[in-house]
Amino acid sequence: MLYWILKAIVPRLLRVFYRTRYVGRDNVPRHGAAIIAANHLSAMDWIFIPCGVKWRKVTHAAKAEYFDSRRTRWFFSGTGQIPTKRDGGSASTGALLAAREVLEDGKIFGIYPEGTRSPDGRLYRGKTGAARLALETGAPLIPTAIVGSDMVLPAGAKRPRIAPVTVTYGAPIDVERYRGWRDRRAACRALTDELMMRIAALSGQEYVPDLYATDAKKAIAAGRPVPSTTAAA
Repeated sequence: MLYWILKAIVPRLLRVFYRTRYVGRDNVPRHGAAIIAANHLSAMDWIFIPCGVKWRKVTHAAKAEYFDSRRTRWFFSGTGQIPTKRDGGSASTGALLAAREVLEDGKIFGIYPEGTRSPDGRLYRGKTGAARLALETGAPLIPTAIVGSDMVLPAGAKRPRIAPVTVTYGAPIDVERYRGWRDRRAACRALTDELMMRIAALSGQEYVPDLYATDAKKAIAAGRPVPSTTAAA
């Protein structure tokens, strides 16, 4: 119930304060399962992206810490988010299993292939979870780009700022080309690489295909230069 109350109110507020534009809405199916795979620039991305999908619920995986605190548990539980730990291994597997249930119920799941927010505005190597879900469930994989959200709520900021935001939903990727591959791991990697290239083309971000965002964050925190190996969008 909380989700739908917010769905009726929040999009109007976003249009007023952030002049939010949504492009390619018709690429999101009106019925049935779908995976919205987007770049990740701000903690507010999970608010902007679903608001462009009219009258459909988009479920995201949220940090497990949000469900541990009484201050935030009610909100994230009420909006139907999935708690997940970010330490990999069985925690990541559990999150994918929960996401698969969402898709098998014919609903929409939102995921950030980079696994974490970009530390410097560039687009980094994608993890294969979204590709695995698409290949296992047959759900359409929709590359999505958000632009401007990092200006609204930059890393470390406590309050949102006023800045325009655009969300573009790209044409679904034909995953059938990959489902016949014998090497499923290679298929997931190739599909993920195509997905990230599509997102880069939509967002206009500089793409770093050989480095994960988590590793870039570690390099920045340690004062080391981030490798500049890039691919054209």
